[in-house]
Amino acid sequence: MRSTWIFCQKEMLELVRSYKLAWIPVVFIILGIMQPLTTYYMPEILKAAGNVPPALLESYEMPSAAATMAQALGQYGTMGLLVLALAAMNSLSGERYSGTVELVLVRPVSIIGVVFAKWVAQLILLAVCLGFGAAAAAYYTGQLIGDLSWMLVISASGLYGLWLLCVQSLTLLFSAFLRGPVAAFMAILSAAALSLLHSFLPNRLEWTPASLPAYSAQLLTEGSKSMGSALTGSLGSAGLLIILCIIGASLVTGRKKLIG
Repeated sequence: MRSTWIFCQKEMLELVRSYKLAWIPVVFIILGIMQPLTTYYMPEILKAAGNVPPALLESYEMPSAAATMAQALGQYGTMGLLVLALAAMNSLSGERYSGTVELVLVRPVSIIGVVFAKWVAQLILLAVCLGFGAAAAAYYTGQLIGDLSWMLVISASGLYGLWLLCVQSLTLLFSAFLRGPVAAFMAILSAAALSLLHSFLPNRLEWTPASLPAYSAQLLTEGSKSMGSALTGSLGSAGLLIILCIIGASLVTGRKKLIG
């Protein structure tokens, strides 16, 4: 356990040295504040665009603060997800192709300890990025649109963050046997496939991790009393997926080491 903690500190130091703990939170903050700013200034944007029917401008209604915050979190399902996948794509593949994994495993640390340390580092990166991004989005939404319940914002951000963590875990799994860019592509493709299947069969697949973004938005707009029992299944399936990804990455890394 001590060696795993030391290796986790090494991973965090790598995040600092590569400036990922600096520029990725900035990206999340920008993505977060874009939605409330765009929503608030939409009438002026439409006027500046020209050739907009006056009836359209008059019929424009400002979305609620909760809906705006839900849309802001939704920004992380596209660009935010891509950035996180690119940040995690070389977690194992980079060290595997450079031969660093073999040098690390000479020390008294287990393979699953190495993989778990890398996963924890990605979890911390996600928590920092999403924390700053959601806080910035909530602040600007509160200043421009209306008041928000910070408890609901934190809970909804946690649900959305769990979905992003699933994608990070998939990236870690694919990076155990694929090159970095391919691993990121496969993780994003898997997430897109899960989301597409959920959109086609929302009732039958409401227990999957892909339903977490919808639950996040529902929590903000309708409150905690609207959460059904399917949320428990979605949380459980997300946790199971993450555990399987960590175990799978450990097994594949160990097998590659034995073959090498």
